[in-house]
Amino acid sequence: MELFEKKVIPNYEKQHSWESYAENLSTEYRQCAEEGLDVSEYEELFYCVRHMNKSDEKRQMADVLSRIVLNAKTVPDYKYVEPSDIETIKKCRPSGDLEPKTPAADTLREKVAGAWYGRICGCLLGKTVEGIKTEELDVILKSSNNYPMYRYIRRDDVTDEMLATFKYQLANRCYADKIACAPADDDTNYTVLYQKVIDDYGRDFTPYDVSRAWLKYQPINAYCTAERVAFCNFVKGFTPPESAVYQNPFREWIGAQIRGDYFGYINPGDPEAAAEMAWRDASISHVKNGIYGEMFAAAMIACAAVSDDIVEIIEGGISQIPEKSRLHEAISNIIQKYKSGVSCEDMYADIHSRWDENVGHDWCHTISNAEIVAASLLYGGNDYAKSICLAVQTGFDTDCNGATVGSVLGMKNGVSSIGSEWTAPINGKLETAIFGVGTIDIDEAIDKTMKHISEK
Repeated sequence: MELFEKKVIPNYEKQHSWESYAENLSTEYRQCAEEGLDVSEYEELFYCVRHMNKSDEKRQMADVLSRIVLNAKTVPDYKYVEPSDIETIKKCRPSGDLEPKTPAADTLREKVAGAWYGRICGCLLGKTVEGIKTEELDVILKSSNNYPMYRYIRRDDVTDEMLATFKYQLANRCYADKIACAPADDDTNYTVLYQKVIDDYGRDFTPYDVSRAWLKYQPINAYCTAERVAFCNFVKGFTPPESAVYQNPFREWIGAQIRGDYFGYINPGDPEAAAEMAWRDASISHVKNGIYGEMFAAAMIACAAVSDDIVEIIEGGISQIPEKSRLHEAISNIIQKYKSGVSCEDMYADIHSRWDENVGHDWCHTISNAEIVAASLLYGGNDYAKSICLAVQTGFDTDCNGATVGSVLGMKNGVSSIGSEWTAPINGKLETAIFGVGTIDIDEAIDKTMKHISEK
């Protein structure tokens, strides 16, 4: 009798690319290089394995490379200091503990409502063209007299010729003039989901609590890139923070940056508390700048509840992340260029020159998109419409950036600053992919947010 002849393997052709570490080894190598991990002697091996035919042998080779990555040392001349644990992050911030500010009680609900509607409408603006490249986006905008962008893209902006010739699939997209309410999107799912997390676990929730909520409340298809990897890792028994690093080449992508808004909402005037909650969430799926992106966004929103100065709000965001990190350096450079008089056009041209929207790693990275968020807030002139339109017109992760910019400005200026042309299409309702929740009434979500603030 012959033993051990039978072998059961997955159908690799049916495996989603986000769930296959072997299919993302090119991204992994670049991620390692940016982190300063010393894996250069294996560069050719990374690319050779990436281009093998899908097979069990390819997976096994990728497993070996993942162990090399996990044990890699940092190159001696690496200039950044980028911890992932919260205590060391706090020690590496540019300032010590900040004294929380108390928001004005008579305007707080107005501001929280602005944050909710600002995020949802900014997301909707970008959702229509999520994934499009600016070359084709500009054609749509210019041909419909919407350049510079100032309104939603409508279905009648899209011609039959565009449908037939564009690389980007414009058919069956989400158009604001064809919806009954705000459609489900990961950028808004997380805002509602973390309201559930606070309900279930309180303000002292742990990273592990969040991982359980992910498994409990949403299907796997609600999660993308780093989130999809982390979700699969939870199923396999990995817990935070290991769930963020096991075979996760997307560990500094934008996924966490879109998840932190609710922590800013419920900590108005207290960016440190908002950032610490954001860390508890981000650390389940991200490391380093992937974590800092969420802390940055949450802290900005908390600052926006008590500040009228955009520069101060952005600086309040980066005050919560390590001073010698790539994200801190990038946002500081955006602020410095703005203050020195660099034009809006030149600012976005510079971002495009350093990040290639045709490469997934650049298109979806935390830092490239955080730069767009900061620039849009600075050059938007305190105007909600102009700011979210700049964030979307620039390309890259359009719905994410429109949502974050909208959230910050909505909190800063209140819901009355958001015109009815933005809010009317959603009819006060938001669809979600959250089990047992479905479509929510946005005003009820705002009321619950106020309750969570009062429980602090």
